[in-house]
Amino acid sequence: MHSLGARLNSARARSFVGREVELDCFGNAVRGDADAPFVFWLVGPGGIGKSALLRRLGDTVRAEGRGLVELDGRFLGRDPADFEDAADAFVSVPGTVLFVDSFEHCQWLESRLWQRFLPRAAPGALVVLAGRLAPQPQWTADPAWAGLLQVRELRPLSGGEAEALLEAASVRPERRDAVLRFAGGNPLALTLAAAADSAGRVGAEWTPSAEVLRTLVAGLVGEVPSAAHRRALEVVAQAHSTTEELLAAVLADQDASGLFQWLRELPFIESTPLGLYPHDAARETLLADLRWRAPTAFQAMRQRLAEEYLRLLREARTERVRAVTDDLFYLFRDVQKLQRTRAWVSAEEDMYEDALQEEDHSLVLSMAEQAEGPESAELVRYWLARQPQGFSVFRLISSGRIVAFTTRLVLPAPPEDDIDRDPVVAAAWQYSQETAPVRQGEHIAMTRFSIYPERYQVPSRVIDLSNSRVQAEAMRARGRAHGFLVYHDHRAWAERLQGVLADSGVRCEVGGREYALFTIDWRKIPVEQWIRHLIDATEMPPLSGPSGTPRPAFDQAVREALQLWRDPGAFAACALLRTRLVADCDDPVQGLKELLRESVEALAGDPRGVRAKEALATAFFSGAPTQEAAARRLGLPYGTFRRHLRQGLDLLCASLWEKELYGTA
Repeated sequence: MHSLGARLNSARARSFVGREVELDCFGNAVRGDADAPFVFWLVGPGGIGKSALLRRLGDTVRAEGRGLVELDGRFLGRDPADFEDAADAFVSVPGTVLFVDSFEHCQWLESRLWQRFLPRAAPGALVVLAGRLAPQPQWTADPAWAGLLQVRELRPLSGGEAEALLEAASVRPERRDAVLRFAGGNPLALTLAAAADSAGRVGAEWTPSAEVLRTLVAGLVGEVPSAAHRRALEVVAQAHSTTEELLAAVLADQDASGLFQWLRELPFIESTPLGLYPHDAARETLLADLRWRAPTAFQAMRQRLAEEYLRLLREARTERVRAVTDDLFYLFRDVQKLQRTRAWVSAEEDMYEDALQEEDHSLVLSMAEQAEGPESAELVRYWLARQPQGFSVFRLISSGRIVAFTTRLVLPAPPEDDIDRDPVVAAAWQYSQETAPVRQGEHIAMTRFSIYPERYQVPSRVIDLSNSRVQAEAMRARGRAHGFLVYHDHRAWAERLQGVLADSGVRCEVGGREYALFTIDWRKIPVEQWIRHLIDATEMPPLSGPSGTPRPAFDQAVREALQLWRDPGAFAACALLRTRLVADCDDPVQGLKELLRESVEALAGDPRGVRAKEALATAFFSGAPTQEAAARRLGLPYGTFRRHLRQGLDLLCASLWEKELYGTA
């Protein structure tokens, strides 16, 4: 019995046509031809067949018994150390072959690759890079690489090759002319059109236009087996990559395993070690179709994905936070509010965030003085001594040179002597005290410095990376009150941040320069609600000002209190203690614990709440380390347990909200 993976590989091999020159040249290199190139660089537009060719080359590597490392540029982190760890066998195991697909997504690695990594290759190693962009001219012109590098631009298939592909795909002879007229020699379009023909959806009147490609992909999706399959398509179209676990979390009541296998077999879906993703052209086409066909469902799925990423952020290990944050904000790449504030990816700013080392202090001080003057530099010196852990530097990937730094401060209440030293921090504390005072156990957070001398005070990769870290920290922080960003060019940033952060109206001066504070009160609008407004592109509620307890914030506070049940220190600072529920208790912490237990027990009095009560009590009060463990204790499938838990949380929040409004009697 052959595995599904083996069957898929066999089918792809049977349908592969053309590329004989590339196959022959690479085959000679794998077999040890001393005159063969060391680096093969495959260049071509989306859908031209780069990934398909890599799979065939991989078959050649495995047939020769050589080690193969396969990486995908879409899923590589921006720290060069991550790439080198993943490709370690290339420098440590003789004869290893390294493949990097979608290299345009990690083009920032190119200089480091030539200068530092490739020269360390183990004996007999080979490299194949596939992407949409050609190598930088200095490498193709370098005499040292002249005999070691071969760049191959993949062209559309010839007429004969395209016909052979359709024959291998069992396209009916009477349909082939229409398919060829539509698809030309583009392998992706041919494959999609062949799949459409097998479903009887190719007509002789079709022509190769962008509109027809959109119709083709919509036609391939066509009549899906069920509503659950349609929901699975909505997930895979929007998520950066889709795993079976993500499907199970977002579609909790469905057969995630069956849906995942169905997605995997679709002709426009690719498989990677991190999950499934649609080919770029197919994803954009599928998204356009979903937006047009079911805009409400499209937005609802986006929200559900965001909520799942938020859950992962709260539970993820520290090293996973950035990856989950990237997945979260990938959903928002078309939201106008974020487009105003972010530079996204810039080829001129290939950098990564790193921890500040003591030997870098003098450079950081010099940057501060260059950008903001000697008074700011002295404040940087002060914070280096007070909170060195709040500093991050940003290094160019190609050289490791530091080009920028940021300083993120965490300032607990009550404030210490810092307010006497730093006028910006003093202004933030004064604003907090005048609007919604920070209480014992809470803190404010501030990006105090964001210094990038080459691109000071404009959207940049430094600000993108720093703000992503700030947002991730806000999602995971406990007891966070106000968050602040500080900008000198406040008129421009007030326009960029409209609807994202509130302009506090506070202006303060350091060294003759005026700075503005932009803020959000995370007690007033929970992170989840803030994210939801970004997704929906709807008007934000007030982001700062006199604090209240709106229903969404109250529900989030209930969930937070349950999550913090076994952490006495964090529970004692939870937001639910600031509600009316325990306003009259002599011991608010103990009173809240008793109220939560009594309210959960009371759910069993409602027929709908019996299983919900069991799920809540087991998940939060029994000591079960994870939700999976709680499900096992109750003898329930994980999806069923999650459903009971969600119902229990909804019932509990509704019950406590009644008490908040009308008292606990």
